Amino acid sequence: MLVDLRPHARLRGTTPVDLTTAVTPVLEALGEDDADLDRVRVVCDWVQYKQSFRDVVDVRPILSCDGTGAGPTPTPISVRDDDLEVAVDLRRSGGVALKELTAARLGADPGARVHLEDWGSGSASCIWDFNALYWSHLRLWEEATGQGYEQALPGGESDARNRDGARARIDELFVVWDGLAASGALPDQLYVVELGVGNGSQARVFLDEFRARDRAHGRGYYRRLHYLMCDYSQHVLDLARATVAEHRDHVSSFVLDATRPRTSLGFLTVKVFLVYISNVYDNLPTDEVAQLGGRTYCVQTRAHLPAAPAAEIAAQVHAEPCELPGLVRKLLRLGPELLVDAAPAHVPDLAAAVDFWRRVWAEIRLEERYVPLGGLDLYALAPGVSGEMLRPLLESGADLRMHVSNGALASFVDTLPLLHPYGKLVCHDLFVTETQAYRTHFRGPGKYDGSVVNWVNGRLLAHVARRRGFDVQYAPFAHRSGGNIVTMSAQVMD
Repeated sequence: MLVDLRPHARLRGTTPVDLTTAVTPVLEALGEDDADLDRVRVVCDWVQYKQSFRDVVDVRPILSCDGTGAGPTPTPISVRDDDLEVAVDLRRSGGVALKELTAARLGADPGARVHLEDWGSGSASCIWDFNALYWSHLRLWEEATGQGYEQALPGGESDARNRDGARARIDELFVVWDGLAASGALPDQLYVVELGVGNGSQARVFLDEFRARDRAHGRGYYRRLHYLMCDYSQHVLDLARATVAEHRDHVSSFVLDATRPRTSLGFLTVKVFLVYISNVYDNLPTDEVAQLGGRTYCVQTRAHLPAAPAAEIAAQVHAEPCELPGLVRKLLRLGPELLVDAAPAHVPDLAAAVDFWRRVWAEIRLEERYVPLGGLDLYALAPGVSGEMLRPLLESGADLRMHVSNGALASFVDTLPLLHPYGKLVCHDLFVTETQAYRTHFRGPGKYDGSVVNWVNGRLLAHVARRRGFDVQYAPFAHRSGGNIVTMSAQVMD
């Protein structure tokens, strides 16, 4: 048996984790089970999110084949070949009958849960359809909760809205533009793109500061400025346009898929001097992969509702639990307004449809299992990006589980071609900048209000960017102390 306690720092400090009460009951339950203890892993995390897709104890099968019926994958020499992983959330384990809970999980009948989908990669899970539903119908969610989405963020606001940061970026632009102007190489149109505009506060701060500093600078750059606001949600863009109404002659807005920005912005290839992104990448679909005992696995997931909450939700919408997957699929396909027309016997009005949506989201969980990867070269991380890019990270030491950040990577590599040779991409987000951090901390997924959040694999993004001729740097967010936000910058290598 292998016991992996990931939050090492929690063993010390003023309130250290008590391993006796946190781990021993789990081991006792395993000892009374018929599992082969030589082939069991016990993994302890500290899940910092108040809402996540995990239970206090989860059981994850470790498969020897890929699930396609092709037979078991040969086990290389010296590879540890486990059958089962038992995962414990230490943050919620206090006061819980861990032994009984672990025993129940080990003997649980999967059929008692209401499954909303089949097994598949994490990036294909329906939780991302819920994520898209949230942004598409944000107004309805906000009306139901009585608060704007930014209030659900840690601290109640985004780190994007910062005047000191805006001034620093503007001054950098002016230095670049002055140099190009001196050599007669400055274009007539000066493009700045923001992906994920929120309510427009960041754009307003940038444009206000840009105009003021341009007046002092005296080069007339504001007259030539084109600021493009881009977001997945039309509702968010409408709010943002109202916020920057004073600068309307310099602003355009685009509804776009953040993972494929050039679909809408291809006309700006090599023309953009600044791409600004804040808290977008952590909200994009991702797979997870793992290196366990010398073998590489993909983490497959399956969304479900636990039996008791499923029964309560079903009763509230006058349905049987077995009818919930169909209702959820209709919700995700049609949205809450049209769900009223499609299922009036279950949700008679819009308020009932939104309530159903929120209740399902609150209770949804993810089962997980490990499936062997036949070869990294057969696994596409994003369009045009081979899974071989993962090799130096996965083989960097001891066992490891990490995000692939497929959506963030797709967005990143599709955005880089937009940059002018002297342009820069600046992104504030939750970045994992050292691979070792995946061995010591839980990095998601968690729930922020109605959306999904994962930390972003910054090491992978930097590795892929270097292969494309771009230099990537990470630094702590410079204009607010504390917090987990990191600033990434990317530009063409010198």
